[in-house]
Amino acid sequence: QVQLVESGGGLVQPGGSLRLSCTAPGSTLANYGVGWFRQAPGKEREGVSCMGLWGGGTDYAESVQGRFTISRDNAKNTVYLQMNGLKPKDTAVYTCAASTRFSNGCTRTEFYYDYWGQGTLVTVSS
Repeated sequence: QVQLVESGGGLVQPGGSLRLSCTAPGSTLANYGVGWFRQAPGKEREGVSCMGLWGGGTDYAESVQGRFTISRDNAKNTVYLQMNGLKPKDTAVYTCAASTRFSNGCTRTEFYYDYWGQGTLVTVSS
């Protein structure tokens, strides 16, 4: 069992930046493919970004390409989502997830993830 804990959400103005963190107390995130998802009120959960088991094969939703970056710091057992140029449409609860199924590639489809955090709220507003 892998427990995932997100942090870094909050209120930011349009054009601002936030870095979300995901850690797994008691587990080694380097052993899992990872993804970030988000869900805005009244909308379906969307796969934002993912990274394969070995750190390759990253993928991003078209809506965030060029603005968001997923990364790992294995020494800190942490996965990050750096979010730049934030827009009001980015407002959502962001959740990290871990998968046992990825190798070099990854998918942003919920079905392929085994473990989920509880989410952190990102609000982009003036």
